[in-house]
Amino acid sequence: MPSPSEPHASLPTEALSRTSGEPTISRVLDVPPSPVAGYQNWQDLFFLHWTLPPEVVAPLLPQGLALDTHGGHAWIGLVPFRMRNVRPWWSPPIPGISHFLETNVRTYVTYKNANPGVYFFSLEAANRIAVTAARWGWHLPYHYARMSLTREHQRVDYTSHRTPHRPDSPFLKMTAVIEGPLAEPHSDGVSGKASPGSLEEFLAERYLLYTPGANGHLLRGQVLHTPYPLYHCHVEHLSQSLTTALGLRCPGPPLHALYSPGMNVRVCRLQPV
Repeated sequence: MPSPSEPHASLPTEALSRTSGEPTISRVLDVPPSPVAGYQNWQDLFFLHWTLPPEVVAPLLPQGLALDTHGGHAWIGLVPFRMRNVRPWWSPPIPGISHFLETNVRTYVTYKNANPGVYFFSLEAANRIAVTAARWGWHLPYHYARMSLTREHQRVDYTSHRTPHRPDSPFLKMTAVIEGPLAEPHSDGVSGKASPGSLEEFLAERYLLYTPGANGHLLRGQVLHTPYPLYHCHVEHLSQSLTTALGLRCPGPPLHALYSPGMNVRVCRLQPV
């Protein structure tokens, strides 16, 4: 078996307008992306997902975004991973700043029934400078957290605890075992690419993010990278309150879990939608 390389109110119609994750909608912008703002390397990503009724999640979205549902469900993602070589376009990676752990809680959205992307409810990062920069420059709800990731062969232990450390501070503790690739190698030799129209493509292949700007107007960013190499994984243990802190009840083990060793990423500048 191959292994990856180490490294309920009344809702506006627009909030529930897309209901099936059709593969006919382009997953990238139909116009050229904005200039590249920086570069990153994402490693050891876990895509953990639960479902919730759309009417529970839709009221939490900013005006202008509609839920992108699959199977009639809204999907809530919890994605812990490792950030490496984070840098602006004009600088090399900086020791002590460019490498850190991150976890995000997200759901899936569209704008004007097109351009499917991600809406982040919260993000944790183990780097105070990164948290400040992302809050100021990207208008994203980042929080500083103490985090750890240890890996022994295919077993990964991941922890996160938001600061200040109090009994009710949002946290994550996870142990997962990486298993075989999602699919056999394609002609390019890459294993685990999600099939077009599959749930895995719906959950993982997201290249746009949406966030409200300082004036409340909606902004959109794009990332550029090759398709994820995806692997099955088994979550042996998971306890977390990151979703609960947002009012999203996602009890028990995730309904769906994937792993990716990661890839290099180009990050484009935020632009008004």
